[in-house]
Amino acid sequence: MADTMTRTDAATTLLRALLGAVGRVGRGIRWYMTNLMGDSAYATYVAHQRRVHPDEEPMTERQFWRERMDDQDRNPGARCC
Repeated sequence: MADTMTRTDAATTLLRALLGAVGRVGRGIRWYMTNLMGDSAYATYVAHQRRVHPDEEPMTERQFWRERMDDQDRNPGARCC
């Protein structure tokens, strides 16, 4: 009976470790995709502005994205179109 409890405990521990690893991988993929697509760009900009220029009011989100799109149009870089 004690041997069965030990196997059950080991299986539960293994399952928890596996689920934890899957969760970490999922969070990593989500982080990568949001950064790749630029979804966190405004939050990064605001954090930078508050840290480096605390006395200046950051642009609104609408102003930020307008400026970013205008800059990409002026400097296309490696874009295909």
